[in-house]
Amino acid sequence: MTPRLLLYTRTTAYRHDSIPAAVAAVRAMDTFAVDHTEDPADLELPLEHYAVLVFLSTSGEVLTPAGRERLAAYVESGGGFAGVHAAACTEYDWPYYGELLGARFDRHPALQPGRAVVEDPTHPATRPLPAVWDFTDEWYDFRSSPRDRARVLLRADETSYEGGRMGPDHPLAWCREQGSGRVFYTALGHADEAYRDPSFLAHLSGGVSWAGRLLM
Repeated sequence: MTPRLLLYTRTTAYRHDSIPAAVAAVRAMDTFAVDHTEDPADLELPLEHYAVLVFLSTSGEVLTPAGRERLAAYVESGGGFAGVHAAACTEYDWPYYGELLGARFDRHPALQPGRAVVEDPTHPATRPLPAVWDFTDEWYDFRSSPRDRARVLLRADETSYEGGRMGPDHPLAWCREQGSGRVFYTALGHADEAYRDPSFLAHLSGGVSWAGRLLM
């Protein structure tokens, strides 16, 4: 049976124009059967039949109290969670979500080309990437580094673009465990073009598959 993925793209703050392209790209992953929703009531239902939940460019407060309880119970009991880009701009009023994700969004400079540096080439999200990866994105800054609570996979080289404020320790993608569950996050994925980029799609697919325990 093909593993199922729940893709959630609800926004109550900034909405990315790239969401339709992102949904299409996730649907095209041949490793999952994808259910897509923006209805918070769907997160109040049993989630155990999903291999992984993906919050893709969600923003603002997107869960009901019952949905928060379901999500936490799902991850703590072994479910997979993946956050993409503005997932770090989500549920600021829920402390557990910040712990789950590992870091919260602070700010970003203008969309521009830059370089991402692979820190851990052994992970499925980074195995397909070159050691130094040229990419165009918003290069999110975070309120704090997740390094002390996560396995950093990819970092930004702030010398390669303008406006970064985190310095040499600037994680962009990481993974961690929460309870019995697995969590993956990537800050990349702002623009439509990302979801047509083979390297980014391999990065995203590898991270989501790892969170869903399809890959080690």
